[in-house]
Amino acid sequence: MKRETTQVVIVGGGPNGITAAHYMGLYGIDCVVLELAQGILPYPRAVGMDDEALRVLQTVGVAERAHRDMIANVPLRYYNARGVCFAEVKPSVADYGWPMRNIFMQQLLEGTLREELVRHEGVDLREGHEMLALDQDDDGVTLQVRDAGGETYELCARYVIGADGGRSCVRKQLGIPLVGLTHPRKWVVVDAANDTLDAPYTALHADPQRPFVCIYLPYRQRRWEFMLLEGESEEAMCEEGNIRRLIRGHIGEAVDQLEIVRIRAYTHNSRVAERFVSGRVALIGDAAHITPPWAGQGLNSGLRDVANLCWKLAAVLKGRAKPSIIDTYDVERRGHATDLIALADNMGAVLGMTNPLVAGVRDWLFQAVNTVDNLRSHLVEFKFKPKATLTKGLVHHERPDLSEGDLVGQLFIQPNVENAEGQRQRFDEVLGPWYAVIGYRCNPLEQVSAEMQAYWQGLETRFIQVNRSRSGARNQPLSAAGVISVEDLDNRLSDWFCKARDSIVVVRPDRFIAAITTPERLNEVLGKLARQLS
Repeated sequence: MKRETTQVVIVGGGPNGITAAHYMGLYGIDCVVLELAQGILPYPRAVGMDDEALRVLQTVGVAERAHRDMIANVPLRYYNARGVCFAEVKPSVADYGWPMRNIFMQQLLEGTLREELVRHEGVDLREGHEMLALDQDDDGVTLQVRDAGGETYELCARYVIGADGGRSCVRKQLGIPLVGLTHPRKWVVVDAANDTLDAPYTALHADPQRPFVCIYLPYRQRRWEFMLLEGESEEAMCEEGNIRRLIRGHIGEAVDQLEIVRIRAYTHNSRVAERFVSGRVALIGDAAHITPPWAGQGLNSGLRDVANLCWKLAAVLKGRAKPSIIDTYDVERRGHATDLIALADNMGAVLGMTNPLVAGVRDWLFQAVNTVDNLRSHLVEFKFKPKATLTKGLVHHERPDLSEGDLVGQLFIQPNVENAEGQRQRFDEVLGPWYAVIGYRCNPLEQVSAEMQAYWQGLETRFIQVNRSRSGARNQPLSAAGVISVEDLDNRLSDWFCKARDSIVVVRPDRFIAAITTPERLNEVLGKLARQLS
């Protein structure tokens, strides 16, 4: 039997798996992607992407192109049985450099991701290749693979990423249970082209007679989702004639212009794998956690997994960190992934009420919320979405008693800055793909020992000084020795550091804050972070 070797094997070539392959290419890690299907499914599945996920794609250089096929800042509206909007989510902030709500079509995103993959010589995407078995020991992982022609071969790797979906063969090979529940009601999902409906938003119609969803998509397409009521036939409901009759009840004769792309009934699950890491194998996306669609966080959670895991794998494979840091992936991701599933469950419960009396109470409560400014702001700006916060793992909290306002372990903001050449750019482009140490109006290297500088520069860490906008002489921006100097164009960083009450922040490759400190304490803090890694 033929035997091949590589550094990383990614099982599953969906958006999460291909994004993980981009990360491996970014870090110079050889990898093979095994994808059973040949080609991309030609219809949308995931349709919502948030700012955090776009920031992940930005790291690997595909966000700008991917965003061209998206509709930004799309409102989310809840309607009652009378067709009255009783709640709206319409966030306007862009703390992480991108709009918070973006509507897209998965097949277009996948096409972009795959087309851009050719930039990485060490990445090999193999369509039509199926993983049959997996075995691991202290030195690596061996996979039995069947290629598109039916021949089998062995593929050996240092590490494996399971990105093969909710029915993950990788997870089953590892014997990891997927714990949670299956929701009793199915939903019929309909994708339609040639849409002319003037409704540029996502509409959740909480009609107790039949809850349904109507989603505005790019390029004159729209998604409809209808709850399958108790006793109804799934097969009958999925017939095109019945679907057209349902849609006709909401848009009238405009349904005749629609081209039905696909009709499919879905069972919704809320499940989490008992562990995300087993030896040299890690699970990401639906292989690790499955969420109902109501919060639009399924794919977004998977991309967060990719950002958290892949830099750690690369650091280990490059000899920059000890293998045990990979275990922190589970520690750092499990809580937030589980919180988002709970959010989706709650949003689904609000939408799916079929008791008219209970639904009436719900509508009244939301109308009451809309009369209170701070509660309305909380709803409109999507502030009820759980924020990822790392309390354990590869972070350094100066105080053991964490307060609610502690910024360590949260995502760092991404404002626009201006570089020494006068170019305006998103701050992540300055931070680079590894660690960054940022000083606000101070040189972060000034009080760091030569030994500590050598260690962190060996990790390709970037040291950055942020200055006030236009604080130097004209055509001569302020600069500092040995560091990258930028200007705080919109005073966003000034506000952030004022809130942080210290002038130094250490940012991880996934843009989470590893530490906040002062120039005087920085050397000690960098030493503690170094010990976490090595």
